[in-house]
Amino acid sequence: MSNPSPLSNESIPPSSPDADAQPDAGTSRVVRSVKGPAQFLSFWVAIALPFVHLPLLAQGLGDPGVTLTFLGLLTINALALYVGHGYNQR
Repeated sequence: MSNPSPLSNESIPPSSPDADAQPDAGTSRVVRSVKGPAQFLSFWVAIALPFVHLPLLAQGLGDPGVTLTFLGLLTINALALYVGHGYNQR
């Protein structure tokens, strides 16, 4: 069987999924050092943020600015719940 391409690609090593999936040591060290504080902060933000929602709900969501603020805070709360859900679990 002949090679369909006139150029040889022997200089290109075969790609393996394992080679691309392994991050370098520096990146993994940074991720590990940032992960704990980020989960800590996100966990407590997710706990405290609903108390900010209460005055907005008590005021009413009739004003578009208040509604937009409420929806923004709700989005931040959902993001904080996602990031902080694994805090203090072994």
